[in-house]
Amino acid sequence: MSPDWKCKPFDDLTVHELYAMLRLRSEVFVVEQNCVFLDMDNKDQASLHVGGWVDNKLVAYTRLVPAGIAYQEASIGRVITSPEARGRGAGRQIMDKSIQLLYNTWGVQPIRLGAQLYLRKFYESFGFVQASDTYIEDGIPHIEMLRG
Repeated sequence: MSPDWKCKPFDDLTVHELYAMLRLRSEVFVVEQNCVFLDMDNKDQASLHVGGWVDNKLVAYTRLVPAGIAYQEASIGRVITSPEARGRGAGRQIMDKSIQLLYNTWGVQPIRLGAQLYLRKFYESFGFVQASDTYIEDGIPHIEMLRG
Protein backbone atom coordinates (compact mmCIF):
# COMPACT_ATOMS: atom_id res chain seq x y z
CA MET A 1 0.00 0.00 0.00
CA SER A 2 1.46 3.33 -1.04
CA PRO A 3 -0.87 6.15 -0.02
CA ASP A 4 -0.73 9.68 -1.37
CA TRP A 5 0.11 11.74 1.73
CA LYS A 6 -1.33 15.18 2.35
CA CYS A 7 -0.66 17.50 5.27
CA LYS A 8 -2.77 20.63 5.56
CA PRO A 9 -3.76 23.22 8.13
CA PHE A 10 -7.46 23.24 8.97
CA ASP A 11 -8.26 26.30 6.83
CA ASP A 12 -6.76 24.65 3.73
CA LEU A 13 -8.81 21.44 3.94
CA THR A 14 -11.48 21.04 1.29
CA VAL A 15 -14.95 20.24 2.56
CA HIS A 16 -14.55 16.75 1.06
CA GLU A 17 -11.24 16.16 2.89
CA LEU A 18 -12.69 17.44 6.17
CA TYR A 19 -15.77 15.26 5.77
CA ALA A 20 -13.63 12.17 5.08
CA MET A 21 -11.47 12.86 8.15
CA LEU A 22 -14.40 13.45 10.49
CA ARG A 23 -16.25 10.44 9.07
CA LEU A 24 -13.26 8.13 9.62
CA ARG A 25 -12.78 9.47 13.15
CA SER A 26 -16.45 8.81 13.86
CA GLU A 27 -16.37 5.37 12.22
CA VAL A 28 -13.47 4.20 14.38
CA PHE A 29 -13.74 6.08 17.66
CA VAL A 30 -17.53 6.37 18.02
CA VAL A 31 -18.98 3.39 16.15
CA GLU A 32 -16.25 0.71 16.22
CA GLN A 33 -14.96 1.50 19.72
CA ASN A 34 -18.43 2.36 21.02
CA CYS A 35 -17.32 5.65 22.61
CA VAL A 36 -19.71 8.50 23.06
CA PHE A 37 -17.53 11.61 23.17
CA LEU A 38 -17.29 15.03 21.59
CA ASP A 39 -14.71 14.46 18.85
CA MET A 40 -14.80 18.06 17.63
CA ASP A 41 -12.85 19.55 20.55
CA ASN A 42 -11.75 22.90 19.05
CA LYS A 43 -8.17 21.64 18.62
CA ASP A 44 -8.64 20.88 14.92
CA GLN A 45 -8.47 24.56 13.94
CA ALA A 46 -4.93 24.93 15.36
CA SER A 47 -3.71 21.56 14.06
CA LEU A 48 -2.18 20.16 10.91
CA HIS A 49 -4.12 17.27 9.42
CA VAL A 50 -2.24 14.35 7.87
CA GLY A 51 -4.07 11.94 5.62
CA GLY A 52 -3.07 8.96 3.53
CA TRP A 53 -5.28 8.56 0.47
CA VAL A 54 -5.61 5.54 -1.84
CA ASP A 55 -7.96 5.83 -4.82
CA ASN A 56 -9.46 9.00 -3.28
CA LYS A 57 -10.32 7.14 -0.06
CA LEU A 58 -8.83 8.14 3.29
CA VAL A 59 -7.02 5.09 4.70
CA ALA A 60 -5.00 6.67 7.54
CA TYR A 61 -5.17 9.92 9.48
CA THR A 62 -3.55 11.87 12.30
CA ARG A 63 -3.64 15.42 13.53
CA LEU A 64 -0.51 17.25 14.61
CA VAL A 65 -1.19 19.60 17.49
CA PRO A 66 1.26 22.40 18.31
CA ALA A 67 2.80 22.65 21.77
CA GLY A 68 0.57 24.33 24.32
CA ILE A 69 -2.79 23.22 22.86
CA ALA A 70 -3.38 19.63 24.05
CA TYR A 71 -0.20 19.27 26.12
CA GLN A 72 2.80 21.40 26.99
CA GLU A 73 4.59 19.46 24.21
CA ALA A 74 3.54 19.10 20.58
CA SER A 75 1.36 16.04 20.07
CA ILE A 76 0.09 13.56 17.55
CA GLY A 77 -3.53 12.65 18.04
CA ARG A 78 -6.57 10.99 16.51
CA VAL A 79 -4.31 8.30 15.03
CA ILE A 80 -6.50 6.11 12.82
CA THR A 81 -6.20 3.46 10.14
CA SER A 82 -9.40 2.64 8.32
CA PRO A 83 -10.71 -0.88 8.98
CA GLU A 84 -10.26 -1.76 5.28
CA ALA A 85 -6.57 -0.78 5.33
CA ARG A 86 -5.46 -2.48 8.54
CA GLY A 87 -2.70 -5.05 8.45
CA ARG A 88 -1.05 -3.50 5.39
CA GLY A 89 1.38 -1.09 7.04
CA ALA A 90 -0.68 2.11 6.88
CA GLY A 91 -0.50 2.62 10.66
CA ARG A 92 3.29 2.46 10.68
CA GLN A 93 3.47 4.70 7.62
CA ILE A 94 1.19 7.39 9.09
CA MET A 95 3.18 7.49 12.34
CA ASP A 96 6.52 7.73 10.51
CA LYS A 97 5.09 10.45 8.26
CA SER A 98 3.51 12.32 11.19
CA ILE A 99 6.72 12.39 13.26
CA GLN A 100 8.69 13.57 10.21
CA LEU A 101 6.13 16.29 9.36
CA LEU A 102 5.92 17.50 12.96
CA TYR A 103 9.72 17.85 13.15
CA ASN A 104 9.91 19.50 9.71
CA THR A 105 7.19 22.00 10.65
CA TRP A 106 7.99 22.90 14.27
CA GLY A 107 11.51 21.55 14.75
CA VAL A 108 12.76 18.49 16.58
CA GLN A 109 11.14 18.54 20.00
CA PRO A 110 9.44 16.22 22.49
CA ILE A 111 6.12 14.73 21.33
CA ARG A 112 3.42 13.60 23.76
CA LEU A 113 0.37 11.52 22.95
CA GLY A 114 -2.52 9.89 24.75
CA ALA A 115 -2.46 6.23 23.71
CA GLN A 116 -4.96 3.48 24.21
CA LEU A 117 -3.14 1.10 26.54
CA TYR A 118 -3.30 -1.86 24.14
CA LEU A 119 -1.25 0.16 21.62
CA ARG A 120 1.68 0.80 23.99
CA LYS A 121 4.08 -1.55 22.16
CA PHE A 122 3.12 -0.02 18.79
CA TYR A 123 4.06 3.47 20.01
CA GLU A 124 7.16 2.17 21.82
CA SER A 125 8.40 0.98 18.42
CA PHE A 126 8.56 4.69 17.41
CA GLY A 127 10.58 5.67 20.48
CA PHE A 128 7.72 6.70 22.77
CA VAL A 129 7.88 5.74 26.46
CA GLN A 130 5.07 5.55 28.98
CA ALA A 131 4.84 8.87 30.85
CA SER A 132 1.77 8.44 33.07
CA ASP A 133 -0.21 5.94 35.05
CA THR A 134 -3.10 4.25 33.30
CA TYR A 135 -6.27 6.34 33.19
CA ILE A 136 -9.72 5.73 31.77
CA GLU A 137 -10.87 7.97 28.93
CA ASP A 138 -14.22 7.33 27.26
CA GLY A 139 -14.33 3.92 28.95
CA ILE A 140 -10.97 2.79 27.50
CA PRO A 141 -7.66 2.44 29.42
CA HIS A 142 -5.13 5.02 28.19
CA ILE A 143 -1.61 6.15 29.02
CA GLU A 144 0.34 9.24 28.08
CA MET A 145 3.49 8.53 26.11
CA LEU A 146 6.45 10.78 25.39
CA ARG A 147 9.10 10.75 22.69
CA GLY A 148 12.00 12.93 23.84
